[in-house]
Amino acid sequence: MDLENQKRVKEFAEEHGAENLVVLLGASEAEASGLAAETVTNGDPTYAGPLTGVQLGLLVYHVCEPNVKEEFDAAVYEEQISMMEMVIDVDEVVKEMEDIRGQYCKFLK
Repeated sequence: MDLENQKRVKEFAEEHGAENLVVLLGASEAEASGLAAETVTNGDPTYAGPLTGVQLGLLVYHVCEPNVKEEFDAAVYEEQISMMEMVIDVDEVVKEMEDIRGQYCKFLK
């Protein structure tokens, strides 16, 4: 997650309260998604950005997770995301997101 997006997430959490935010990721690799998820939950693991040492504990999901996919209009999902879903390892992404949420998320429902 780039430094500008880290800044935005931090500002939104301060303005609206971390408990009121959900981060939705769309990276094409589980490792990239995991790094971004860890950044918004446990702080920037690269120690380079505004979220260094900031444990927001945000609720974070990937757009291809089944429970997220259900929230989309099927036609919109088909048009915007389905091609990506065919080329990524969805099971690996889901496991990565579940692991990060289980370890660092403060707002699981």
